[in-house]
Amino acid sequence: MGLDGPTGNEGVRRRGCSCTKDDFLPEESFKSWGNYVQALQQTPERFMDRVFTRSLDSTELHEIKARSQHEMKKTLSWWDLIWFGIGAVIGAGIFVLTGLQAREVSGPAVVISYVVSGISAMLSVFCYTEFAVEIPVAGGSFAYLRVELGDFMAFIAAGNILLEYVISGAAVARSWTSYFATLCNHKPEDFRIIVHSMSEDYGHLDPIAVVVVCVICVLAVLSTKGSSRFNYIASIIHVIVILFIIIAGFSKADAKNYSDFMPFGIRGVFKSSAVLFFAYVGFDAVSTMAEETKNPARDIPIGLVGSMVITTAAYCLLAVALCLMQPFREIDVDAPFSVAFEAVGMSWAKYIVAAGALKGMTTVLLVSAVGQARYLTHIARTHMMPPWLAQVNPKTGTPINATIVMLSATAIIAFFTELDILANLLSISTLFIFMLVALALLVRRYYVSGETTTANRNKLVACIVLILASSIATAAYWGLSDNDDWIAYVITVPTWFLATLALHVAVPRARNPKLWGVPLVPWLPSASIAINIFLLGSIDGASFARFGIWTVVLLLYYFFFGLHASYDTAKNKMGDGLKKVEEGVKVSSEAQ
Repeated sequence: MGLDGPTGNEGVRRRGCSCTKDDFLPEESFKSWGNYVQALQQTPERFMDRVFTRSLDSTELHEIKARSQHEMKKTLSWWDLIWFGIGAVIGAGIFVLTGLQAREVSGPAVVISYVVSGISAMLSVFCYTEFAVEIPVAGGSFAYLRVELGDFMAFIAAGNILLEYVISGAAVARSWTSYFATLCNHKPEDFRIIVHSMSEDYGHLDPIAVVVVCVICVLAVLSTKGSSRFNYIASIIHVIVILFIIIAGFSKADAKNYSDFMPFGIRGVFKSSAVLFFAYVGFDAVSTMAEETKNPARDIPIGLVGSMVITTAAYCLLAVALCLMQPFREIDVDAPFSVAFEAVGMSWAKYIVAAGALKGMTTVLLVSAVGQARYLTHIARTHMMPPWLAQVNPKTGTPINATIVMLSATAIIAFFTELDILANLLSISTLFIFMLVALALLVRRYYVSGETTTANRNKLVACIVLILASSIATAAYWGLSDNDDWIAYVITVPTWFLATLALHVAVPRARNPKLWGVPLVPWLPSASIAINIFLLGSIDGASFARFGIWTVVLLLYYFFFGLHASYDTAKNKMGDGLKKVEEGVKVSSEAQ
C-alpha cells in the first residue's frame, strides 16, 4: 500500500536507497541510551502486556499489512496454489530421506511411516486453511497466532518458522548437490570439499549449494507470478518423472524384498514418521501466499488440500517402488532411487531420476524462498524484526530485503551442515509450529474476548491443558521407554479423549467460520495436537538440545529488542487516536 502524497513517496524511495538507524530501530525505546535503559527496567510490565494482548483480524488485514508501504500483487489462483504445493513439498524428503530411513530405521514399512506423517500433515493442512481463508495475509501462522495466542507465543513460533525455512532450504540445497553429482556420473559426495580438521557433521563444505541458493534468490525477487510459471512448468516435468519412477520401479519389483516388512518393529515406523515429516514441510508456504491470491475462500482450501492428497499418494507409491526394487539393507542413503535402478539393470534410468530430483528440489527451493520471505515480511511489519525487512518493492511487488536476508542465512547453513542434523532439527521446529496452529484454532472457535464468559473460558483452559498434558505424557513415555509396555497409554489416551469430549460438550462455540471452516471441531484440531506431539517423542535428544539452544537465542533477542520494539509500535498506534488494534486484559470488556 503506497503512502499518500508525493512527500510520502519520496520518503519511501529514500529509505529504499539508504539504510539508516530508523530503518532498523525506529521505536522510542531505541532513540537514546537513556530510553533503552528505561525500557529494560520496564521489561516485566511490558512482557505481561505482550503476553495478554492479542491482535485483531482486521488489524492483520489492514493496519499491519499497510506497513509494507506497497501491496503485493493478487495474481494467484487455486491452480497456481496446487502446483506451488506440489513444488514446495516433493523434493529432498522423498529422494533422500526415504533411503536413509528404509535402510536404518524402518525397513520396507517406511511406507507406513509416510502414511502416519501424511495424516499428521493433512490434519495441520485443515487447520491452516481456515486461518488462511479468514486472515489472508503474508504472515501465515505467525499472523494466526498473534490473533489467537498473543504476541509472545507468536514470536516464539516466528523464530521457529524462520528456522524451519532456513533449515529446509539448506537441506534441499545440499541434496541438490548430491543428485547433481549423480547426474554427472560421480558419487554424491564428490563435489563437496571435505575439511578433516572440522567436525564430521559440519566439515563437508558445499559450494554448489550456495550457488543454487543465490540463483533461486534472483528468481524469487523478480516476480511471484513469474516464480509460479517457472514452478508450474518444472513441477509438470517433475510429476512425469515421478510417474516414470513408479511405473518402472514396479516393473522391476521383487516381492521377496517385502518378506521382512517391519524389521525394526513399530517403534522404527514412528521414528521414521517423525523424521519423514520433513518430506511434507513446505505446504505452509502456500498459506503465506494468501495475500496474493485472487479468491482466498475458494483457492486456498482447494490448493492446500489438493496438493497434499497428491503428494501423500506419490510418496507412498515411491516408497513402495524403492523397497520392492532392492532389499532394504542395500538401499543407498545418498541417492537411493538412482542406485536402485542401477542395481536392477536400468543404469540409464538413474539419469532420468537425477534430473527429475533436481527439478523437484529446485521448485522446493523456489517456493520455500517465496514463502520464507513473506513470513519475515509480516513479522517485520509488527516491528518484532527490523521494519526494513517489511519493505515491498513497488516495481516487482516482492519483499526483496526479506528474501535476500533469509536466503543468505540458508546459503551459510547449507555450506556447512550435514543433512541428517538438518532433518531432525527441522522436524522438531515444524511439529511444534503445527501443534500451536491447531491449538490456536481451538481458541478461535471457543473464545472471543468480551463475549465468552469467565466460566466458559476457564473450562476451555482446563480442557486444553488436559489435551496438552495427556499428549505430552504419551509422547514422553513413548520416547523414554525401552520396551513396548502399553499400560501408561491406558491412562493417557483416554484422558485425551475425555478432555476433547468435554470441550465438545461443555464449552459452547464462541465463533463460527465466515467463509470456510475446519470440519469435526474440536476432534480434528485436538487430534492434530496429539499426533504432532507424539511424533516429537520419536526425535533424538541431541536435536532437542539444539532446539533448546535456538530457543534461548530467540528469548535473548526478544527481551532485549523485539519486546520493546513491538510494545512501542502497538502503544504508539493506540496513542495516535486510531481505532483499537489489540485486545487483552485491559480492554477485555470490548467485543471483537
